[in-house]
Amino acid sequence: MLKTNQIREQLQQAGRYMMENNLAWGTAGNISARSSKDSFLISASGTYLGELGELDFVDCSLYGNGQYERKPSKELPMHRAVYEERPEINAILHASPFYSTLAACSDIEIANDLFVESMYYLERIERVPYHHPGSDQLAEAVREKASYTNILLLENHGVLIFDTSIQEARMALETLEMNCRMLITARNERISLNPLPKNTIKDFLHHSGYKHRRKWEDE
Repeated sequence: MLKTNQIREQLQQAGRYMMENNLAWGTAGNISARSSKDSFLISASGTYLGELGELDFVDCSLYGNGQYERKPSKELPMHRAVYEERPEINAILHASPFYSTLAACSDIEIANDLFVESMYYLERIERVPYHHPGSDQLAEAVREKASYTNILLLENHGVLIFDTSIQEARMALETLEMNCRMLITARNERISLNPLPKNTIKDFLHHSGYKHRRKWEDE
């Protein structure tokens, strides 16, 4: 496990990257990373992800609300639910990038059979019905799906990405946004996309050596 100051620096870098690459905007979004087995750093309420300072993070426990010098993001319950359900998860990115959020606000089906990164990072995507941001209802809806995917479309809200590291979570977020942009552009331009066969995708996931095959709770 990295030291707290190293985790904070990585989160700051991730926040800047997300802003500079149109993966986040304004004060919409929040990010976190596990700081120990039982705690995690999360961006404070109202912070701008592109300009996170050392004091813009709150160290939160998985057990109880605790007392904080700064108010943590209102999405604290949602982040906590993922860390509780997935002990191997070390980073969570919640944002509203344009194309991914457009997909979350529509019935667009996200393809995971178009290119290498989509096969791996978008292997499983789940939708979570709308619940008010920061609510216990949203946290529990996320908890129900957390074991079956690393990517959640929060309907009429945004996206939630969680993975084993900040870098992996960022790559998944970028892949999702790229994929959604391709799908929407192709639809608007009436371009026919050529998906890969299911047996090719299965072979890639199990034998390509691109990355270790993910193991899911229901397998």
